Amino acid sequence: MKLFLSLLLLLLFVELSPPVVSHYSSSTSSPSSSSVSSDASEWRPARATYYAASNPRDAVGGACGYGDLVKSGYGMATVGLSETLFERGQICGACFELRCVDDLRWCIPGTSIILTATNFCAPNYGFDPDGGGHCNPPNKHFVLPIEAFEKVAIWKAGNMPVQYRRINCRREGSIRFTVDGGGIFISVLITNVAGSGDVAAVKIKGSRTGWLQMGRNWGQNWHINADLKNQALSFEVTASDRSTVTAYNVAPKTWNYGQTFEGKQFETP
Repeated sequence: MKLFLSLLLLLLFVELSPPVVSHYSSSTSSPSSSSVSSDASEWRPARATYYAASNPRDAVGGACGYGDLVKSGYGMATVGLSETLFERGQICGACFELRCVDDLRWCIPGTSIILTATNFCAPNYGFDPDGGGHCNPPNKHFVLPIEAFEKVAIWKAGNMPVQYRRINCRREGSIRFTVDGGGIFISVLITNVAGSGDVAAVKIKGSRTGWLQMGRNWGQNWHINADLKNQALSFEVTASDRSTVTAYNVAPKTWNYGQTFEGKQFETP
């Protein structure tokens, strides 16, 4: 009798209990290899200031290692990012669209500008983030050349509220590989990257070796210790969206340090 009552109660519980709905979902599909994710492409709030180049040397250098920005093909449509955005250099080469907002006095209506991340705006902990420490965490801050800043706002504006979003980079020509170093130390600067723009991983291959993983030295400079002289060089470049381009025999076996070579390019829609 007790067993019968227990079974009866169990059946009533099952019938009266609401169905369990699972909120877990999974997907085996990989991110698009030709576009920035929808989350990254949403407009987000930030602030922006500018610098005025006092001489041509101010357009050379930067924490991404691109050197002369004009010769590298980036011109003055470049930007330095605060620590919160810079990601220790992993973001170098990424493209952002920036527009001025919320200030009818200083904003140029209906305008935006596309910028490439080429530099780092170091924090200044002598000031509060709300004071002179514009690039202190957790601030999202952009520092533009004045030539770029004046495309979206009057220069007198100073520290402006802006909106930004991540977009795909469009480049003329192919990815460029500048080989440097000495002996068995090889350093490769990677520039002019289309698509997501930033590089997440690099492999190098000599004509007598398999694929060798390179390490990020700084910015978009990648290095390896390997004797690859008198071998044609191939490169495999993986972007942050996990898309990959393989460029075979980019450099001939007669390559030398200091030379730049062009390989295959990421496709953009």
